[in-house]
Amino acid sequence: MPQTLFINASIACLDGASGYGLREHGALLVEADKIAWLGSMQDRPESGDAEVVDCADRLLTPGLIDCHSHLVYGGDRADEFEMRLEGASYAEIAQQGGGIVSTVNATRAASEAELFAQLQPRLNCLLEEGMTTLEIKSGYGLDSDNEIKMLRVAQQLENEFQVRIQKTFLGAHALPPEYAGRSDDYIALVCDEMLPRAHAEGLVDAVDVFIESIAFNLEQGARVFASAQALGLPIKAHVEQLSDLGGAVMAAARGALSVDHIEYLAPADVARLAQSETVAVLLPGAFYVLRETQLPPLTALREHGVPIALATDANPGSSPITSILLVMNMACTLFRLTPAEALRGVTINAARALGLQAEIGSLEVGKQADMVLWNVVKPAMLSYQMGINPCAAVMQAGRWRSKAGLAA
Repeated sequence: MPQTLFINASIACLDGASGYGLREHGALLVEADKIAWLGSMQDRPESGDAEVVDCADRLLTPGLIDCHSHLVYGGDRADEFEMRLEGASYAEIAQQGGGIVSTVNATRAASEAELFAQLQPRLNCLLEEGMTTLEIKSGYGLDSDNEIKMLRVAQQLENEFQVRIQKTFLGAHALPPEYAGRSDDYIALVCDEMLPRAHAEGLVDAVDVFIESIAFNLEQGARVFASAQALGLPIKAHVEQLSDLGGAVMAAARGALSVDHIEYLAPADVARLAQSETVAVLLPGAFYVLRETQLPPLTALREHGVPIALATDANPGSSPITSILLVMNMACTLFRLTPAEALRGVTINAARALGLQAEIGSLEVGKQADMVLWNVVKPAMLSYQMGINPCAAVMQAGRWRSKAGLAA
């Protein structure tokens, strides 16, 4: 059985209820794809035939997790970026046929091979920053064939790259032009045809819905959730991004893994989230790009102990960002998260947002050996600096994905 022994490491375990769970002068043993032992240097096991990695007091963390992305899409929306800077709102652009629908047109026109080729540079940016698990949503096809096409591309990534992909069906992302004025009919298509077909092909790990004034209402969202749960699939929700429709409370009451965006979530409703195990996923990239001013209810989330995750929301319109380290910095500067909260947001709490916390997200004996060695000593450095990638080496499920920086 292959073994790797990490010695002289500053280990951010992320295994407690808060903070880094930092173990200085630590050691960690990997056997096959799991963490077999973790403790102090003085108690470390004999190396035997194990590969020994001297971390030289550098930081070792869990592999990073992006729990909300739209990485598969065709085209770009740089023109809309200009329009927003000239005064148009996100809602106005959507109402004029832009926004999500413009990406739908480009995605429908692209083949699987073209979509795969377009997204590889975006994926590489994330992998180079220590990403080991990535959620990818559909939602730019908005018909059965094209939603399936997107999910197949996401699955192909996992087959061809050393990264774990969680595939989320987001057929209820926007109303396609051919269903204008018939949103209930479209939701029926999502529930009765699109989702069952994607599930039957083994392409769905979770189901999401966009509940918003420019998308779908509470009743329609509930219909999608009911269809997902009838198939035994977990649910997630885009909610309270532009207004407060009560989507977060509704989703949490149905056991949603996460509620995402939530800038307009009323602080008084956070207590109702706390009654569930639902994670609040904050997306500072979209907040930044859209020049939003309404902050998420951070004080209430902390007071009620709601787990906070962070993600890139990588998409062509509202968050064309493929740096999870930049997202961590944005969360600290824009939302006033602490560096410890930011690191937890892309590790253990991001794992919770995907329902994977028993397997990944922290460094604990028995968990999968997804780890990153960084050319820094202080965990806060990961949130503090911008434009520098300190990733030295990445291990995915006990196998090296990159190790060029081991001797640095």
